[in-house]
Amino acid sequence: MRFSSSAAAAAGLLLTALPTASSLRTWQPIRELQKQIQDGIYHESTLSTRDTPAYPVYNLSVPVDHFHNDSRYAPHVNDTFPLRYWFDASAYQPGGPVILLAAGETNGTNRLPFLEKGIAARLARATNGIAVILEHRYYGESFPYNNLTTETLRFLHTDQAMADTAYFATHVVFPGLEGVDLTPNAGAPWIVYGGSYAGAFAAFLRVLYPNVFWGAISSSGVTVAIYDYWQYNEAQRLFGPQECVKTTQTLLHAADQILLAGRQTGDEDVYGDDDDAAAAADDDDIYEENPVDQIPLVGDRSAATDRVAQLKTVFGLGNITHDDDFASVLSDALGGWQETNWDPAENNPDFGYYCANVTAKTSLYPYLKDRRHTVRSLLKATSYREDVDALEQPFLNFIGWVQATHTCNTTEKTQDQCFTNRNATFFEQDDITQHWRAWSYQYCTQWGYLATGSGVPQDQLPLVSRLLDLDYLSIICRNAFGITTPPDVESVNKLGGFDISYPRLAIIDGEADPWRAATPHALGVPGADRPSTVDEPFLLIPGAVHHWDEYGLLENETTAELPPQTIRDAQANEVDFVTQWVADWNGQNLGDDDGRV
Repeated sequence: MRFSSSAAAAAGLLLTALPTASSLRTWQPIRELQKQIQDGIYHESTLSTRDTPAYPVYNLSVPVDHFHNDSRYAPHVNDTFPLRYWFDASAYQPGGPVILLAAGETNGTNRLPFLEKGIAARLARATNGIAVILEHRYYGESFPYNNLTTETLRFLHTDQAMADTAYFATHVVFPGLEGVDLTPNAGAPWIVYGGSYAGAFAAFLRVLYPNVFWGAISSSGVTVAIYDYWQYNEAQRLFGPQECVKTTQTLLHAADQILLAGRQTGDEDVYGDDDDAAAAADDDDIYEENPVDQIPLVGDRSAATDRVAQLKTVFGLGNITHDDDFASVLSDALGGWQETNWDPAENNPDFGYYCANVTAKTSLYPYLKDRRHTVRSLLKATSYREDVDALEQPFLNFIGWVQATHTCNTTEKTQDQCFTNRNATFFEQDDITQHWRAWSYQYCTQWGYLATGSGVPQDQLPLVSRLLDLDYLSIICRNAFGITTPPDVESVNKLGGFDISYPRLAIIDGEADPWRAATPHALGVPGADRPSTVDEPFLLIPGAVHHWDEYGLLENETTAELPPQTIRDAQANEVDFVTQWVADWNGQNLGDDDGRV
């Protein structure tokens, strides 16, 4: 199933001010981090805004440091901190499970609707269980310390957070249920669900703590950490509207040709030494027949430099100093794909809006007509010089979209201040309001996922600029945390990677998910077509993007079209196998081989 950009735009008109759940993101530019802080995305959200029942918030005191024998956390501490949780026991009956939804890398309140109408609520009701949302350390309000310095962030490690979850399961006493034995395996089966990062988190919990968690569902679970995650845009390339995809590839390739030629003439390490650069400058054969992996080599250095300036100016961004900062702005186009959703109230329309812009057959920005000559001149300087007539209008509409979505009040800031990712002052901020530091620290130290353009195979046109390379995208690691080495992806991948498998561990993924390449359903990896069983479900949801099975509707919101049949089928499957898992637990004798005590 291919995604309709017009459908995305139409559905997006119903987007609420605050989406239910933020999703795993790769690197984000400073301007987005600043915007998130200003908009309060990382802060406490109001339940009235979400029209969700007011679930009381509770806290359990947990250790800051679970691993005093691991030197990575030295100096060790004996401190504790309050870990937030919420629960709904309205469906509980004796013998029912505890369905724990791991909140992952966001404020736990963003997951609360799932207690009412999402997957946690559905599973709890189907099995007479308790639904629980557990916040992740260093997110929401579950902070061990009142700052986010690199020193205190040393305790932000997935291993520590998983230990929090196991500690919670073995120590919590739910208010109002003090007389009910819900201890893992002895009193009740605990089933953990997670989507995205939390999906991998859930899978690893089942493997590492089988005596605590009877089962786990990993939805869009990124069980493979990847440093150079150029594959992030493969889902858009393969499943997005093809006219939009091909137009984007072409426009960014044309821009890259100009920018990279300017880099060559500017001695910015495109060539190893001046002799190589000079030889390239003298090369008469500027373009090859196949433009996919070809950077144009320009004989006239000043002309190449002038074209870079003209390219920035035609976008209204002539005062951005660094070419990679400029390329970052141009590469924002497809970021909204991950946030498309079958639920109109959760769908982000940005991807649909973008595609509607660049594929429009007429001018959407008449004020840009005076830039036609410059656009045509720039295109003639690339390998698309024979396609100028066809590309002129998409290029102008692309300029209009960039200007409309990337504003800068130049009476208060310079364009560099608005768009650079070399802002040492911003990165030095480490007070408790700088919530962006949490996930940034995690991907700098463990997970990677830098969505480069430079890593895209040379025989393939990327959907982001090739100027977005590991060095540029890791500026935040160096400047915010002093981290100069690649993340320790092996600390994640040793837990199972693509091959992760365990009894009562379900793997659920979306066919068109940009994170699919980091899951066991990744295209081309061994085992991606493994059979699905009740004991080890392995489901790929047709046409789905990012953990779409986690979302749900109230009965009065459900229609013939919503949820889509593929989502209904996936969720029914989840109900079936979790019901069987609970029945298996209830039928087990004490002392079975799964560690019940």
